[in-house]
Amino acid sequence: MSQLITAIAQHAQDRPDAIAIESAHISLTYAALNRLSRSLATELSNHELHVVALLADNGPAWCIADLACLQAKITLVPIPHFFSPSQIAHLINSAGIDAIITPQAEQLQQLLVALHIDSDAAVPLSIEGEAFSVIRLHVPNRELPDPCAKITFTSGSTGEPKGVCLQSSVMQTVSVSLAHVTGANSHDRHLSLLPYATLLENIGGVYAPLLSGATVVSPSLGEIGLSGSSGLDVQRFVGMLIQSRATTCIMIPQMLHALIAAVEAGAPKPQTLRFIAVGGAPVSEQLLQRAAALRLPVYEGYGLSEASSVVAVNSPAAHKAGSVGKLLPHVDMLSADDGEILVKGGLFSGYLGETAFTDSYWPTGDIGHMDDDGFVYLRGRKKHIFITAFGRNVSPEWVERELSLEPPIAQCCLFGEARPFNVAVIVAQNHADAQMIQNAVNSANAQLPDYASISAWIMAEEAFSIANGLWTGTGRPRRQFILEQYEEQIEQLYNDKTNKET
Repeated sequence: MSQLITAIAQHAQDRPDAIAIESAHISLTYAALNRLSRSLATELSNHELHVVALLADNGPAWCIADLACLQAKITLVPIPHFFSPSQIAHLINSAGIDAIITPQAEQLQQLLVALHIDSDAAVPLSIEGEAFSVIRLHVPNRELPDPCAKITFTSGSTGEPKGVCLQSSVMQTVSVSLAHVTGANSHDRHLSLLPYATLLENIGGVYAPLLSGATVVSPSLGEIGLSGSSGLDVQRFVGMLIQSRATTCIMIPQMLHALIAAVEAGAPKPQTLRFIAVGGAPVSEQLLQRAAALRLPVYEGYGLSEASSVVAVNSPAAHKAGSVGKLLPHVDMLSADDGEILVKGGLFSGYLGETAFTDSYWPTGDIGHMDDDGFVYLRGRKKHIFITAFGRNVSPEWVERELSLEPPIAQCCLFGEARPFNVAVIVAQNHADAQMIQNAVNSANAQLPDYASISAWIMAEEAFSIANGLWTGTGRPRRQFILEQYEEQIEQLYNDKTNKET
């Protein structure tokens, strides 16, 4: 029996009236959550399903469906809301999806027709009063690692998204470690700010709180202020942090930046928060310093889907600025000769369609080290670090963090491999003109050594987004695609500067 399902049943017995999950419309006690997830597990089992995709907004129903699949030993494949139609087709076919659970049956069936995926008529399914449907698909079965409780798809910096296969026991090992290190307890109110299809929120925002007997506050993404792939209504976002009386939450750096800027501008500071975990992308030290000055309880962490979302995190008991914290109790780490971080513990079973992963340590692709006190530090992605024409190693993430702190700059991407200087492609914030951008570049350069500074830049024609293929779901630039789109203009920058100097 799943450790999480057992814990929920125990909470239902010991504290049946304690609130497990709440939204603006529903408050589910642990007794109700236990009953509903078991009932839905039985119903799904009656459909004889083996691999199910879930396409839905955040909310109690998403959590119930997730727990029901876990209990029924049905492999669950969350569909990220930001996936394009071609990515959804890839997900369905590569995982051999038997059926999709969704409240958006009509729209989904239209999409399936456009994708040339055969399906049956939608079968109604009620999840705590919400109208869902089960839509059975006709795609070839795929061989999955056994056991495989969840397949999370990563939207990496290049290529098609990969399906990461995870065992139930592995996910719950990480959840227990995370709950322990962050001090999760039955008095917590965890506000879910990231999509549940994001593994980090699924593990840290549902499993860890429920294991601890806490309350998961589960608004829709629109109620938080999220729209599209990257839009954020800051006023609604900060208001939800206060209104929810949240004690814990998980943010990506863009959210933290918005919160800090709002509080610095005079917005009320959320008073109940005791732990703001920040991850998903690198965080600027300067941003963390601003958070500390406002006495916001921000703790940077680090992880990857292949290690079930979290590897290390700072905490009130062990916190070092500039680090991503200490390893979770179940994790071990080695450093390769080139500085790449290798991790052991809580690892995936393998990628869909590839040989099962059976080694002890996984090469993360991240360059970093651990200090004598056990704190982990990151330098950047191994495949992203470039060497300039003068032989200096530059991590573009580091430079981009400094640039992104400047108010006129919304997004940026740095290049400089084998070049005499670095150039950036920059997306301007609304109403920022060329002079404002140049001033921002000068300000960022003042914080950087000369070999990492930006000598020239070009204005992007449009924002980097998931829709145009230039941005990932975790807020990272897709470098190769940006380079391909702006290659001629980048080459012109280098030619112009070279001609001026000769």
